[in-house]
Amino acid sequence: MERPIGDIELPGIPLFKKGKVRNVYEIDDKLLIVATDRISAFDWVLPSLIPFKGKVLTQLSRFWFDFVALACPNHLISTDAAVFPTALQPFREVLDKRSMLVRKTNVVPIECVVRGYLSGSGWKEYQKTGKICGVKLPKGLRESDRLEEPIFTPSTKADQGHDENVSFKEVQKIIGAGLAQKIRKVSLELYQKASLFALSKGIIIADTKFEFGLDGGDLVLVDEIFTPDSSRFWPKAVYEPGQSQPSLDKQFVRDYLETTGWDKNSAPPLLPDGIVARTSEKYLEIYRLLTGQNDLG
Repeated sequence: MERPIGDIELPGIPLFKKGKVRNVYEIDDKLLIVATDRISAFDWVLPSLIPFKGKVLTQLSRFWFDFVALACPNHLISTDAAVFPTALQPFREVLDKRSMLVRKTNVVPIECVVRGYLSGSGWKEYQKTGKICGVKLPKGLRESDRLEEPIFTPSTKADQGHDENVSFKEVQKIIGAGLAQKIRKVSLELYQKASLFALSKGIIIADTKFEFGLDGGDLVLVDEIFTPDSSRFWPKAVYEPGQSQPSLDKQFVRDYLETTGWDKNSAPPLLPDGIVARTSEKYLEIYRLLTGQNDLG
């Protein structure tokens, strides 16, 4: 199995930002986003690394950016390290398949979540209030039920700690009514387009989240889209509402951690080798199923 990469140093290249999973570098008027093999859960970066994870996040995002390009432009310039600026060529081998050269944008401070099925924090909120982010849902829904129509359930972005669900009215106050309405419309269109394609591949996209930026006034997709870190992927063949579903995403790791007795307030435990290997397999499997490609070795 490939040796996973937990951190990447690019001497001479300014570090713009270090996130839970990605390192972002500044290259003149552009950014280089490098996806490591780190994995986070419950607002912690785990001490274990997942082989191939960074490559899956990058290459799957590239696939989807191309797929939805007509619905919304994006910040991607290239994922081909061979055509990156000269200053990056000494690092070409480590950057291969796990990095994106992108345009800088003014990032909109909202996590744009779309839900087509009732799961995760949305299911918990529905059980308590009958709503998700202020959106009232029919009574009597079960866990993992398909919603009549996908819903937009935004949250505030948090660099540290947990994102907080907010109502659409709150989003309008934060970013303005016009931009909020446009983001909601585009988010729902993106989800509909991708979820129909995924169904043709035997995959349900239960929910997903987007990030947007503004580039000269134009709305563009940024960061990642429809990856196992930002979406719930369920195999359609075994889908059965009324319970949690087998997944091809990060939920597998969350489910394991729930069995360990970890209090989520202290340093997280190491993942057993078997959990690491199975997680890597799940990331690779969803990449193969959705793209039809097997080129990350």
